Amino acid sequence: MTQSLQEQHAPTMRCFGCGPANDKGLQLRSIVNGDQVHCEWQPQEHHEAFPGMLNGGIIGALLDCHCNWTAAWQFMKQRGDDHPPATVTAEYTIRLERPTPTKDPVFLKAWVEESSEDRATVHGTLEAGGKITATCQGLFVAVKEGHPAFHRW
Repeated sequence: MTQSLQEQHAPTMRCFGCGPANDKGLQLRSIVNGDQVHCEWQPQEHHEAFPGMLNGGIIGALLDCHCNWTAAWQFMKQRGDDHPPATVTAEYTIRLERPTPTKDPVFLKAWVEESSEDRATVHGTLEAGGKITATCQGLFVAVKEGHPAFHRW
């Protein structure tokens, strides 16, 4: 199995959405696929807003973390580094297009629309049953020493 960005670069991270070391978290696994970052994730019953449908807050956490890792990967590539800088979400907008069923896996895709030295605008989608059920647009920032997240991975 291919290692995710999280497993490669932050195996001890405890983030609720994407931390491999958080056994009560979502444990999102973001995998580089060409110019995009993809993820397959299986919702559980305790992630539901009502029977059979994914909670909107969980959708937001999935897209936020996945897009954040997409930005971190972009900065790593731009800088020619072998490890991504710590990044944080500056802003993001989630658009819930339709209910997201929980019976089968959901699929996340994200890509960088534009980036500078320390900021990246990332677009993401969440698909279920072959349909886009939610989208995200966010601004993610590579933090500098002195920021509380600087040494988080």
